[in-house]
Amino acid sequence: MAILQEQGWTFSLPFSSFSDYSQDEKALLGACDCTQIVKPSGVHLKLVLRFSDFGKAMFKPMRQQRDEETPADFFYFIDFQRHNAEIAAFHLDRILDFRRVPPTVGRLVNVTKEILEVTKNEILQSVFFVSPASNVCFFAKCPYMCKTEYAVCGNPHLLEGSLSAFLPSLNLAPRLSVPNPWIRSYSLAGKEEWEVNPLYCDTVKQIYPYNSSSRLLNIIDMAIFDFLIGNMDRHHYEMFTKFGDDGFLIHLDNARGFGRHSQDELSILSPLSQCCRIKKKTLLHLQLLARADYRLSDVMRESLLEDQLSPILTEPHLLALDRRLQIILQTVEGCVEAHGEQSVIATDPAEQSAPDSSQANLDKLRAG
Repeated sequence: MAILQEQGWTFSLPFSSFSDYSQDEKALLGACDCTQIVKPSGVHLKLVLRFSDFGKAMFKPMRQQRDEETPADFFYFIDFQRHNAEIAAFHLDRILDFRRVPPTVGRLVNVTKEILEVTKNEILQSVFFVSPASNVCFFAKCPYMCKTEYAVCGNPHLLEGSLSAFLPSLNLAPRLSVPNPWIRSYSLAGKEEWEVNPLYCDTVKQIYPYNSSSRLLNIIDMAIFDFLIGNMDRHHYEMFTKFGDDGFLIHLDNARGFGRHSQDELSILSPLSQCCRIKKKTLLHLQLLARADYRLSDVMRESLLEDQLSPILTEPHLLALDRRLQIILQTVEGCVEAHGEQSVIATDPAEQSAPDSSQANLDKLRAG
């Protein structure tokens, strides 16, 4: 039984009674209503697991060993998706007190009993095979990396993966998918304007909704989160329409994080370094996590011990979080020196909190 728990909600997920391709794969097969898909694409195998209590979770299988780094010659858009990155991103998101990543846990899944023998999807059934090493494997249909040579295999039946709780349906909770102003070029040699224009943020700040709402500050929060995990693949962001322009951004799809601990991709921080703005609440929390008694790597290490697949991150990845946190704080310090504290540090009236609230939240997380 899988348990997903966040902010007092417990998702009890008994063994699956149904499994199927995700909407992305179905869209490519012409087998679903594509108008209901937020992003009808996808380059890696992922499955929807439906449980006997009608709960659903997105299953992303293990593709890489934890100590394998993304090859230096890989572009970000062909990088592997890592199940442990999804798990670690959920924990980091809570530690940062953003709470914008859906609850995610690691689980061992029996691909024979819990996928092959319960799925009603004949195409999914047809892509199972037994490898020369006698392991049960399967692959899927998608544009790039879903061929037999990219199959995922159990050992011989058990396969690690991440389970992420589904968001409410679009009928219950409509949401928007919005292009990230700092979107990257998805070509081999292309450059976006923000990559060549250091004053790009001045243009963004004149465009709705970044000219009047807290949306830009939320984009900067997201950039800080992505820099810490090393995620260069944030081409869109999603948000619930119910809360209007000031609603929070949903930090979905973090599987391309934690690929390289030996490199810090400074371009991910461009929203912060170019706009020189940060929420006071975010800054205070980051400063707390830079203290020896609340060191980010230590808090993450403790938090990740709770997952069934622990250890989730290798030690170099944990230590990289501390190094990247210092880079973020140095970037803010440089902005303050250049523009003044009042111009850089934004106090959001909706997020006023007691000075020790961040510490109290971290103490609660560490206490379990």
